[in-house]
Amino acid sequence: MLWGMGLVSFFAAAVLAHLLATRFAGFALDRPNARSLHERPVPRTGGLAVLGGVGLAAAALVTGLWLPLGLAAALAVVSLADDLRGVPTVARLAAHLAAAGFLAWFVLSPMHPLELALITLAIAWLTNLYNFMDGSDGLAGGMALIGFGAYAIAASLVGHVPLAATSIALAAAALGFLLYNFHPARLFLGDVGSIPLGFLAGALGVVGWRDDVWPLWFPLLVFAPFIGDATATLARRALRRERVWQAHREHYYQRLVRLGFGHRGTALLGYALMLLCAGAALFGREQRPAIQAACFGGACVLLAAIAVWIELRWRRAGADRPA
Repeated sequence: MLWGMGLVSFFAAAVLAHLLATRFAGFALDRPNARSLHERPVPRTGGLAVLGGVGLAAAALVTGLWLPLGLAAALAVVSLADDLRGVPTVARLAAHLAAAGFLAWFVLSPMHPLELALITLAIAWLTNLYNFMDGSDGLAGGMALIGFGAYAIAASLVGHVPLAATSIALAAAALGFLLYNFHPARLFLGDVGSIPLGFLAGALGVVGWRDDVWPLWFPLLVFAPFIGDATATLARRALRRERVWQAHREHYYQRLVRLGFGHRGTALLGYALMLLCAGAALFGREQRPAIQAACFGGACVLLAAIAVWIELRWRRAGADRPA
């Protein structure tokens, strides 16, 4: 049944992605600008293919996870409006916080208000950072494939069918989308895809923690390549007193592309790091605390070392300038 859901989600997403990249290629184009890494207009509607694949697969099974999926769909509507006509930043953030807050309250209550607030902020941050990291061909789609794939494996191992089925559908839909997003991309996720995927990464992570599928650190390590890049970049820009909400090209993955690794090389390096982090999370999930700490700490040290390596290459190339 689980593999069947995956196949339905994959083929539905692939078909929808094909249509969006061909028949509807002139709809909601992402036109290149000074801060873009692409050179020609590309439709930013790929998220509709991912959500369509997941929705069709979920309709075939009563997953028990309709709340996170419904909230993700609501965020997709807001994000599609932003892709098409633009939505004020305050309104977008309010929607993200409202969805994260309602999910945290519904799933975790009763819980201390401060803990609920921290979980809400974490989900909202993951929602936004996934959008920040969607700027290079194949990167965000690959993170969805590997990240939700790790969720599916962990949930399957303990027999949590609803969580496993939802995660498999998400991973399979991401793979269908990747057929048209790997370099040279013919289709982008857009906010309509990246925002719901980021939200679901946090929401399903909380559900798995509540249901004792994994410890709280597990989703953080699975999505660590995205969390680390986005958080470190935001902190660096904040320390420089730059406008952190403005578009830029200072993420580590953007620097790799500009240093000559290109979209393909950057995506492949990203996939390797994602697989390492997901593998470490799956291995350490049920180990004793010392091994769990070693898995989490070791992955963090590796990511930090790669960030330093990119920073040094960036400076040696004389590229250390505002972007």
